[in-house]
Amino acid sequence: MATKKRPTATTSITSKSNTFTSRLKPGQTPDAAHAEMMVEGLGMNAVTAVGYSKTLGELDLTECMVALVAETRKVQSGDLGGLESTLAAQAVTLNAMFTQLAHQASKMTVVDQIDRFTRLALKAQSQCLTTVETLALIKNPPVFARQANIAHGPQQVNNATPSTTRPPPSRAENQETKPIELLEAYGERLDNGAADSTGAGDRTLAAMGARHRAEDD
Repeated sequence: MATKKRPTATTSITSKSNTFTSRLKPGQTPDAAHAEMMVEGLGMNAVTAVGYSKTLGELDLTECMVALVAETRKVQSGDLGGLESTLAAQAVTLNAMFTQLAHQASKMTVVDQIDRFTRLALKAQSQCLTTVETLALIKNPPVFARQANIAHGPQQVNNATPSTTRPPPSRAENQETKPIELLEAYGERLDNGAADSTGAGDRTLAAMGARHRAEDD
C-alpha cells in the first residue's frame, strides 16, 4: 500500500534588492523620477554608499535611497543634526587611523617604512583636525563671516577707459582757462596794432619825452 508523502515545510528567503524601485510622487512618471535622481545626484550616491557598506551586510538599495533623500531634505530645511553626527563620527574614525598608523610606525625598523607610516599617520591627524574645525564652524559660525556676507552686496564695476574717468577740473582751473578761451575765440581782442595817441585830458598817461618828462602844451 502506497503511503502518501507528507509535504515538507519550506522557508522562503528573500534576498535584499540591489535594484532601485522608484517611489513616484503624485502625477510623476518613472522616467521623470529617474531624471530627478540624476539631476540631484542622489541615485549614484546611494549606490556608491551601499557599495562601500558591505560590512553592514546586504542592504536594500531602495530603502537606502529613501533614507538618503530624507537626510538631504532635512539639510535643505536647515537641520544639520545629521551632518554634525557624521562629522563627529568621522573625527573619531580618523583619530583611530592616526593612532593605529603611528603605532605601526613605532614598530618598523626600516627607515623607508617608518617614514611612510609616519606620513600616513600625520595625514590622518590633519584630516581629523580639519573635520573637527569644520564641525566647530557649523556649531558656532563666526560673526564676522555673516557681516561680510551682508556687506558683499551688488557692486558697481566701472570698466571705462582712463580718459573717460578723469575727474572734472576744479573751479579754480575753470576760472583760469575761461578768459584764455574767450580771448582765443574773439580775435579782435588780441589786436597787436599801434596804440592810440595820448589825449590832452590825460596827462598822467602822456608819452615820455626825450628827457623823461611830458612836453609843454
